[in-house]
Amino acid sequence: MSFLRSAVLRALSVSSRIESRMISSAAPLLLSPEQVHDLVDKPDSAPVSLVDSSWFMPNSPRNAKQEFLAKRIPGSQFLDLDEVASPHELGLKHMMPDKETFARACEKLGISPSTHVVLYDVHGVFSSPRALFMFRTLGHKNSSILDGGLPRWVDAGLPVETTPPSQPKATVYDAPKNEDNSIRSYEQVVANSRLDPSTNAQAELVLDARPKGRYTGNDPEPRPGLSSGHIPNSYSLTFNLFLQKHKGKDGQEYSTFLPPHEIKKALEKAVGPEETVKIIRGERPATASCGSGMTAGVLWLGLQLLGVKHVGLYDESWTGYAMRSTSQI
Repeated sequence: MSFLRSAVLRALSVSSRIESRMISSAAPLLLSPEQVHDLVDKPDSAPVSLVDSSWFMPNSPRNAKQEFLAKRIPGSQFLDLDEVASPHELGLKHMMPDKETFARACEKLGISPSTHVVLYDVHGVFSSPRALFMFRTLGHKNSSILDGGLPRWVDAGLPVETTPPSQPKATVYDAPKNEDNSIRSYEQVVANSRLDPSTNAQAELVLDARPKGRYTGNDPEPRPGLSSGHIPNSYSLTFNLFLQKHKGKDGQEYSTFLPPHEIKKALEKAVGPEETVKIIRGERPATASCGSGMTAGVLWLGLQLLGVKHVGLYDESWTGYAMRSTSQI
């Protein structure tokens, strides 16, 4: 082997190890506007990609893509969570994408495996945790959310962009080789619903992020024709209980995550102090659910902030459960 070829192979090996470390290293879960601004401003740091992952409920008159085109954090790209999803037999939207769909979406957004992805939404905290769940579950640990989203960024006096967005540079993103086992299927949830958590240590605590009225069946679901109610043996933990409201200088309200000790209090109120300790210690598995897998991401991220590393998420959530098995309500 020539000296030159040997040197090239050594350089490629070093580069591969560095890339591997960059891919596997986990970024902070939450970032403030100032931290994000500093990241983008550092020319010697890893590449940063800002991604607007805003999403609105089916009955909302607002359009996430149009709002992105009108105003965004400079240099941002838009991630359509309904578009970057795998087809579903029940026609459900924003289900977890397969590995190839995820990889192609990253390339389209200009994201490489070493990119630090910062996700945000226009609510403050609403759909960005779901987007973070997608990235982290599919192995892109170098990802965070902007806590407080676009409204907090504006409230901090940081610049926004209103001209047409720039096109990202082309990237190559190989389909992930591994993913964790966070996604729960209907069959798994049904089997788990037959277990009594008070007598079975293997029973997962299913935490329902929907408003309490929909959980109890007193209020209707936003999707026409869908019954309300809840999965047997699940607990009501409305996602807003993990969040705090703020009013910006422009009068716009937005949400951020509560401090971890306040998140713990909300969890204790929902499931009790004993089960809370078990969840935090990893002695009791927990799974987040909601209407269609969106705000379940808020509960997933809140538990991550408490140090719970392995939290399940029922991707179909109540919509899939009710459509498949209304007889079990």
